[in-house]
Amino acid sequence: MTARRSVLVRLLAGAVLIALCSIAATAWLAARSTSVAIQEQQGQALAEDAKIYNVLLGYAATHRTWSGIGKEISQLSADTGRQITLTYRDRRLISGQPVPANQIASAGINPLDLSAGLLGASTDQIDPRVLGPFQLTTAEKEFLDQVAKRVLGCVQDQAGGRGKIALGPTGRPRIEGAEDFYLDRCEASSLDEITKRQAPAYERLQTMVNTCLAKKGPAAPIRLQADLSWTLLRGLGPVQVSRPSDRKPSPEAPLPDPEAVESCLAASRRALLTPYVAPPALLFVSTHSEASAELDLSPANQKRIAGVAAAILGITVLIAVVGGIRLVQPLRALTKASRQMTSGDEDVRVKVRGTDEIGQLSLAFNELADSRARTESLRRAMVSDIAHELRTPLSNIRGWLEAVEDGVAQPDQTFIASLSEEAALLQHILDDLRDLATADAGNLRIHPERVYLGLLLDQVAGTFRSQAEHAEVALSSATVGDIELEADPVRLRQAVGNLVANALRFTPAGGSVRISGRIDGDEVIIDVIDTGAGIATEDLPKVFDRFWRAEQSRNRHTGGSGLGLPIVRSLAEAHGGTASATSTLDVGSTFTLRLPRQPPDDARVTAS
Repeated sequence: MTARRSVLVRLLAGAVLIALCSIAATAWLAARSTSVAIQEQQGQALAEDAKIYNVLLGYAATHRTWSGIGKEISQLSADTGRQITLTYRDRRLISGQPVPANQIASAGINPLDLSAGLLGASTDQIDPRVLGPFQLTTAEKEFLDQVAKRVLGCVQDQAGGRGKIALGPTGRPRIEGAEDFYLDRCEASSLDEITKRQAPAYERLQTMVNTCLAKKGPAAPIRLQADLSWTLLRGLGPVQVSRPSDRKPSPEAPLPDPEAVESCLAASRRALLTPYVAPPALLFVSTHSEASAELDLSPANQKRIAGVAAAILGITVLIAVVGGIRLVQPLRALTKASRQMTSGDEDVRVKVRGTDEIGQLSLAFNELADSRARTESLRRAMVSDIAHELRTPLSNIRGWLEAVEDGVAQPDQTFIASLSEEAALLQHILDDLRDLATADAGNLRIHPERVYLGLLLDQVAGTFRSQAEHAEVALSSATVGDIELEADPVRLRQAVGNLVANALRFTPAGGSVRISGRIDGDEVIIDVIDTGAGIATEDLPKVFDRFWRAEQSRNRHTGGSGLGLPIVRSLAEAHGGTASATSTLDVGSTFTLRLPRQPPDDARVTAS
């Protein structure tokens, strides 16, 4: 049985599996809950940071100074629970608490340069809320909004719903997401008309851009449109040159580089808008306090914990149930089979599943059932055989006595001899049964003493000489040298005599039976060799079984009682030896006793 299939190992593995599942689930749940809580807190912190930055950036984009920012910062601190400090770039305090000189700023606040901020920006890095001199009046803004809505409705009707209104860099509405074809048909150009209020700012910005381009090298001047796209000032009309392929050669001055135009436009816008925005500042935002950083279990996390706990409980119960069923099912089968066997069912067996302890128990039960069935079969056969063996002489005795009572037979010497012969046979059977019962109980007593084997074999041969002559069988005995051993002479003569009687019974007239003795190391070998009919190979393992006969006819003159050879084996084992047989059909058989010259100590104790 391998260790991996042991019930103990499997139970331990189940317990370890449950523990590992619990630990893994607990670790996963803790990590997951912590991760989710941290992500939520980080998301909230980022949202708060973005809100703070956007409010301050919007204030700077629409105010020339920071003089009124204190109220805004106080409100933001109250809303977010964060400590907010705003300073100039030289760390002079604008609002909030002083900060250490080595503290790194959370972000820079400059609506004209969003590259140091937290939010995404346009390509020119200028906040679209910075309008400065491009600021529209309320009436202008309302008018342009109405025009934009009218144009958008027209575009969406023709373009299948595409297009939307967006604010340009100067605060003017424009249509995005629609092709020029639909914009032209819907007169979107009406949105490009510059108002009188914005015209000076456009002219000033255009002059600043052209001056910047002239410093970079010879280039044709440009004209700015309402959405800050640009065209050339000269020629038959304004020509859009937003792509290098749109450039047209001029003999007077080269076309300006689009990248240079964009660079000058951004620089000029910053220079133009600087007086209208608050000075650049540094933003310092503290992290959440320890109290606010504690992770509270939200209802979602509580549900998640409850779900994982229920899953762990379900897995534990499932493993326990499956393991219990696999363990209990074979035990129930064994219990049921045991009760059926007690009720007399000898054919009941259990299915062996695996090679673990339960499987070994099932196998042992089946072996026990097989052994019990064999024992019961032998018991029944033995009772039947004993009844038959006793019935024959008893029937003969009763028959002779009834014949005398009826006057059919006379109680003469022949009559008395027949009764004596039947009584002797009956006594012989009873003596054999007693010897076997004694051997089975472990109480077969022997009295070892020095025995001369040659003399003992001669005595046995002399005892059966008359029977051999009557059967016309040659009987002889011989030993190789003078052999002495420690043995019970009475029991040893009985064992050899049973072998000789068995050999004479199965040897036909004209055959021979030879008794020989020899030494093989520390053992004495006694062979009884006959020239009888022999025994089939498949029957050899059965010759020492009780009541077994080569002929099943129960003929006393050929089959015997079936007890002689089992008694031989018991007597050999009582001496610490063995009994065996070899045979060849139609040639003969050899029965061998192998005995130690000196009985073992345990045999002496048992035999005492």
